[in-house]
Amino acid sequence: MVKETKQRIVFIGAGNLATHLSMALQQAGYDVAQVYSRTEDSAQRLAGKLKCGMTTRIEELYNDADIYIFSVSDSALEKLIDKVPRCEEALYLHTAGSIPMSVFSGKCRRYGVLYPLQTFSKNRDVQFDEIPVFIEGSSPETTATLQKIGREISGQVLEATSEQRRHLHLAAVFACNFTNHLYAIAAELLEKQHLPFDALRPLIRETAAKIESLTPIDAQTGPAIRYDRNVMQRHIDLLDDNDEKEIYRLLSRHIHAFADTPPTQSTTHE
Repeated sequence: MVKETKQRIVFIGAGNLATHLSMALQQAGYDVAQVYSRTEDSAQRLAGKLKCGMTTRIEELYNDADIYIFSVSDSALEKLIDKVPRCEEALYLHTAGSIPMSVFSGKCRRYGVLYPLQTFSKNRDVQFDEIPVFIEGSSPETTATLQKIGREISGQVLEATSEQRRHLHLAAVFACNFTNHLYAIAAELLEKQHLPFDALRPLIRETAAKIESLTPIDAQTGPAIRYDRNVMQRHIDLLDDNDEKEIYRLLSRHIHAFADTPPTQSTTHE
């Protein structure tokens, strides 16, 4: 059955999040009419997937859309808001975790935030209906509209203030970005010993799976929680990079701080 066409959307941005969100909205029946990106290749690629218009010139944005969604870098957001068409009845949204809703204040009448809490890569599929979407609206009417939009693409729609969203974004950086960087360090350590990163994949999967039934504190294992100085010092001695040594020390101290017994010494020595 063909879905009823809903409101007309213009996307400002064609990156990872914009790609997945625009496709989810289109699949929900929304008319994604145009994509803007300052990079022609990115604009063409996403517009090709959506079979919609594209532009690399902000002054060429359609001026008759119902919704304008900004999914761009934090540094570019405010400048682009100042350049898009002003439509009295249009809804203006951004998708950033760390930027307050007030970035729109005084610039348009109806505005808000639609923030999907997930890591996105263009060429990796996600189940969008499993992604929590956090919303904030400039008025009760706008919030109700965002609730409706959110429920059409996600099974978990939650209201969050700009301040709450800042902390959500911070927590996500710890849970995702920093964790992934530690994977990169681990991969480099294994590569130096001609060992495959694949050897760690079952460990990584089980570490993530345990969080489904245990709290992170209860799931913690390893030498740091026991504060086994001998093991930790041997690990530090194996590291050539001073920054990695410091990361190891800092994380070890912090892990143990969550344990019942505090360490008798605050640091290890080289």
